[in-house]
Amino acid sequence: MKWPASLRGRLSLSLGFALTVLWLLAATVTSVIVRDEMDEVFDSALRETAERILPLAVTDIVGREEQGITQRLAPIRGHDEFFTYLVRDAEGRILLQSHAADPALFPPWDGPGFRQTATHRFYSDAALQETIRITVAEPLAHRASVAREIQMGLGLPLLIMLPVALAAIVLAVRFSLDPLRRFRSRLEVRSARDLSEVPAHDLPTEIGPLAETLNSLLVKLREAFEAERSFAANAAHELRTPLAGAIAQAQRLRSETEDKAAIQRAVDIEETLKRLTRRTERLMQLARAEGGRLQSDTPYDLRTAVRLVIDDMTRSPQSPPIALDLPRTPVFSTIDPDALGIVCRNLVENALRHGSGNDEVQLTITPGGDLVVANSGPVLAPDVLAHLTDRFHRDVRKADGSGLGLTIVAAIATRTGGRLTLASPRAGAQDGFEARFRLPTTTSSI
Repeated sequence: MKWPASLRGRLSLSLGFALTVLWLLAATVTSVIVRDEMDEVFDSALRETAERILPLAVTDIVGREEQGITQRLAPIRGHDEFFTYLVRDAEGRILLQSHAADPALFPPWDGPGFRQTATHRFYSDAALQETIRITVAEPLAHRASVAREIQMGLGLPLLIMLPVALAAIVLAVRFSLDPLRRFRSRLEVRSARDLSEVPAHDLPTEIGPLAETLNSLLVKLREAFEAERSFAANAAHELRTPLAGAIAQAQRLRSETEDKAAIQRAVDIEETLKRLTRRTERLMQLARAEGGRLQSDTPYDLRTAVRLVIDDMTRSPQSPPIALDLPRTPVFSTIDPDALGIVCRNLVENALRHGSGNDEVQLTITPGGDLVVANSGPVLAPDVLAHLTDRFHRDVRKADGSGLGLTIVAAIATRTGGRLTLASPRAGAQDGFEARFRLPTTTSSI
């Protein structure tokens, strides 16, 4: 038999097996003890029967007019006679016998006391200097029958109680292991980024140290990840001011010189610094997406926040072509407005950067809470789509990309309970690319 893999199965099986063995052993020992006590009781009854009948038989035999004749006592009413007897004289002649006694079964006289054959148990006694002798017989089958009834009386309750006891063991083990099941459930429902301590106050003392070790490991991992995110965010923040200063110096150098080569070099330096600034901004957004607060306490209308983001992006004269399609009815969500702004900007900028020419980028909010950004362009292969959310994965033909935009959006989707779906071609067209972000929504504002 294969040993169960679960702790509950092992405990239930081992306890049930041990209980069954113990009960069977107890029933066997009890049966043996009862059998010995029963033999003593039957022997005592056998002896008392002989001692009660013998005086009566002596009185009857001595008072007879004719000696040496056999007298068989007739039964008063029909019944099973478990004790039979013979009364004999010194020569072995039968003087008196019970109605069911079979003389052939009685052994020859060899003195008072107990005797036993293959089929009967006997007790013999004598009176008048052993001239009148009595032998009382009891079938061993009678004792065996009584022993079987006792064993059945001991066994039948076991047949009923054992299943009940086993069911009680299973329930008790299940109840006792409920804290472990709840602890496992708390771990299962956690996302990969939730490294807070798991409550373990209700665990048994034997399992408590394991939970404490796990929580200690989670704390160390959280501290390591927070240190990593803090370093990235702080480094990006600290670089913003020097980069802005460097860009200003490059712009000043370009305006103060008339050397075309120097001007071109200043332009190149400025573009490089701007790309570095954008990458720094993306690193700050990634640190926010992986460690910052992304849920709002109060639901709000998504349409207002999305409209503000797009208005800000299209404010300049050289604004990109963005078509905004919002539903007529409010769409309430609990995603943090700043996080929503990060999602919108990254998806739209990704579409503008990789779209075809000056074609419009379509941004749509569906009534169900989907933020959809679609652009025209070549169809992407499935293996390319599968790696678009990898860190620093970018189109080698586009030198100004950071490779973090879709990574940031995917991280926000994971932490807010949303979902990012990438498709190419876009829905309803033969070309292009579409990103669909499932926003966490609620039915109404609070």
